Amino acid sequence: MGDIAIIGAGMAGLSCATALTAAGHCPRLFDKGRRPSGRMASRVVTAETRDFAFDYGALYLTARDEGFVAQLQAWEAAGVAARWPAAGDDAWVGTPGMDAPLKAMADALDVRWSTHVHGVRRDAQGWWLRLEAEEAGPFAAVVLALPAEQVAPMADGIDDALAALARAHRSAPCWTVMLGFDRAIDAPALLGGGGIIDRAARNGAKPGRTGGEAWTIHATADWSHAQIEAGRDRVVAALTAALGERVPGLPTPVHGAAHRWRYARSAGAGIGCYWADGLGACGDWLIAPRVEAAWVSGRRMAGVVGD
Repeated sequence: MGDIAIIGAGMAGLSCATALTAAGHCPRLFDKGRRPSGRMASRVVTAETRDFAFDYGALYLTARDEGFVAQLQAWEAAGVAARWPAAGDDAWVGTPGMDAPLKAMADALDVRWSTHVHGVRRDAQGWWLRLEAEEAGPFAAVVLALPAEQVAPMADGIDDALAALARAHRSAPCWTVMLGFDRAIDAPALLGGGGIIDRAARNGAKPGRTGGEAWTIHATADWSHAQIEAGRDRVVAALTAALGERVPGLPTPVHGAAHRWRYARSAGAGIGCYWADGLGACGDWLIAPRVEAAWVSGRRMAGVVGD
């Protein structure tokens, strides 16, 4: 029988797999994405002959857990993370993008990218994953390192208690807009909430960034929920206008794009991780809506399933 299958290679899944590997296990991760990103996503866009680097998931992360602080210090030494005092004394960012720590973890692990897991089942041999045209397995255990909304249907009929827990902790959505400008803007590196803006960040103010004047704007959860099916052009226009109200003399952007995060801000079950009879779940939704919580949950999951 194989070792442990982890569905989802975001912060929680990669944290879990890293800890399991250190303990002598051989976890295999499956993720429908093409590369590490999740809610620490970054991208570079070229517009008007300029490159704009955007962190369009988490704008930064905070570290209070002793283990996570130590991990960030290790990433800092490796050149993939740095402190960002503009966001607070405990604030950090990935370098050169927020996804850099994820890439560093994934490079040392067995990850199958672009692989959509449609379901799981168990028989006398162990656990099996249903993929597009085949099954993977058998595995001794399965960990669902997914948002609560994706855990629920995966657990239905297999672990109804887990499915119910996931349905009780649904995430709030978030519309995110990325704006590129042809000149520097005189504004703080980070803007707090106001109107329909939850927060906005000048990406170039973060350490390790290059490129043109790039801004990321997160809308509030209430506005995002009300506009969840709105067209992207409408969302870009609304959040650009909202930023203009906060930043006098805002020029017309040369690039504008929107990304809809349906599962952005987790509710937080406060239990760390979930484990029952060979099936586990980890993620920020099991603790609190922070990147740190996803890392901690993954580590706790590894400690349970690896025993």
